Amino acid sequence: MSLCRNGPNVGVSVALALLLLLTALFASPPLAQAETEREAASAVVGVSPDTWRQVRSGEIGPNFRDSRADSTYNLINASGESWRQLRNRWVSPFGLIAIGGMIAVIAIFYVIVGRKDLSEPRTGRKLLRWPLVVRSIHWTVASLFIVLALSGLNLLYGKFVFRPLFGDAVWGAMISASKIAHNYLGPLFGILLVVLLARVLKHNWPKRHDLAWFKQGGGLVGKGHPDAGFANGGEKLWFWLLATAGLVVVASGLVLDFPNVGQSRDTMQWANIIHAVGALGLTAVALGHIYIGTIGSEGSLEAMTTGYVDETWAKDHHNLWYEEVKDQALPGDQLTGERAASDDRGETASRPG
Repeated sequence: MSLCRNGPNVGVSVALALLLLLTALFASPPLAQAETEREAASAVVGVSPDTWRQVRSGEIGPNFRDSRADSTYNLINASGESWRQLRNRWVSPFGLIAIGGMIAVIAIFYVIVGRKDLSEPRTGRKLLRWPLVVRSIHWTVASLFIVLALSGLNLLYGKFVFRPLFGDAVWGAMISASKIAHNYLGPLFGILLVVLLARVLKHNWPKRHDLAWFKQGGGLVGKGHPDAGFANGGEKLWFWLLATAGLVVVASGLVLDFPNVGQSRDTMQWANIIHAVGALGLTAVALGHIYIGTIGSEGSLEAMTTGYVDETWAKDHHNLWYEEVKDQALPGDQLTGERAASDDRGETASRPG
């Protein structure tokens, strides 16, 4: 779908949406900083420059001692203020720019380029791409990722949006629910992510033809589609982002989830920063992954909903894999019949991957 086919109304709508997005990007950081400055002033009453000099010099007074046993930290401390400034002045704006920028890029790309349609009509013959067990784990991990992303964004930005709209009572319930969901679902997400990564690792080892895939921008540059095996270069990049940055986010989240196992306050502060930066970055990239796997490419979503793809889709996007498995293609009507028979027996149709 392109701009010329949608007419001026779509162009105006997209322009307005981008204007609102840019306004939010540039307005939110100063507002957030002003709000947190006011909160700090009211939360720590009577803190004078002399108090800060005492804190930075390492002195510990009876009013500022940490409540934990054998602790040498101040309740008011220089490292905590550094963490607060880093979080509010850098991490929060980074998240808005990364996620908002990705949404803007996707919207512009969709309007100008549109969905990538199949090069030829569908043949009606199907190839098994993902067995049931992989699809089940994938959708569970994806669902948990969305819940964690939304609850995390609410923890970071929600008070600037929902608190003014609904008031303190509703906002308090929302933030409490977000915190509980984030804390308890995070470890489950980490376990299932490791299981999913291990299950699909064999398809994601880098190959020489992946370089050509990136040079051609996945088929956007030059003529024809670049060679790709079971997983193309973009899918492999997403896999290794999850296997590196994703696991770092999980590990830092576990540090935050279990604060009473001996780690220092400094460790908790760095874990918070690492967790936020990694999670915000992954959320931005995930938006691109979701777009390509749904409305951005014809036939891609079928792979993860039915487990099967049409021959034409396989030839267009994963030609090297297609050459390996093309003799296993099943007519669509035969596949439908097999599924109906399986349902009658109370089973789930599946072939080994």
